Amino acid sequence: MLAVLGVMAMLVVVGVAALSSLSAPDDGADEPRRGDGLTPADVDRNTPVPQPAPLAEGIDLAAWSGAAQERSGVPARALRAYAAAELGQRADTPDCGLSWITLAGIGRVESDHGRYGGAEVDADGVARPRIIGVPLDGSPGVREIRDTDTGRFDGDTTFDRAVGPMQFLPGTWERYGADGNADGVRDPHQLDDAALAAARYLCADGRDTASGEGWWDGILTYNSSVEYARLVWAAADRYNTTTAA
Repeated sequence: MLAVLGVMAMLVVVGVAALSSLSAPDDGADEPRRGDGLTPADVDRNTPVPQPAPLAEGIDLAAWSGAAQERSGVPARALRAYAAAELGQRADTPDCGLSWITLAGIGRVESDHGRYGGAEVDADGVARPRIIGVPLDGSPGVREIRDTDTGRFDGDTTFDRAVGPMQFLPGTWERYGADGNADGVRDPHQLDDAALAAARYLCADGRDTASGEGWWDGILTYNSSVEYARLVWAAADRYNTTTAA
């Protein structure tokens, strides 16, 4: 996974992904937004999780994402993917309580919503050029994971690499990969697919992400790093604040 801030350092891979760190763009996603003065460093399992009202069934996602983009700074195409994933996952696991802001927080930390390294998410929701992580070859700070997909997703037939805007490992994608845009293909480089797959991952095993414990467990399963979870929390809290009606 990508980690916002810091120098180009590698994170230990647990569960989903690992890439070099991302320099935070100047969009305020890492700044404290709470009126009580909380910063990411203060956040822990006892900190209330941002929880906006669920998106309405039948919402016009194009109109909603356009308005939310103006307030949040997140590209409208990415917002559509996160919102559609919330709605789709709610239909499958209504008790999970997953919000689009959590998916947006992960997307922010993982790839700056598909913009890492100069990439852009096109109208079809595909990140171009593809966002592919470092080889998981056992280098310092990185687990060794031998190739599991014969290079299908990451182009590497020796070691696995994290792929796509939500940074899935090929093996994890094999289990949780989704077809979020209903084109008959599960593609980790396509943001609708990747966002819905992330929702599946977070809601697995009956997890309730609307609870503090469930939310933290889900994020730490996605990436076993408290710093990472705090950054996701900070981004999600900002998106909750800036897009509140």
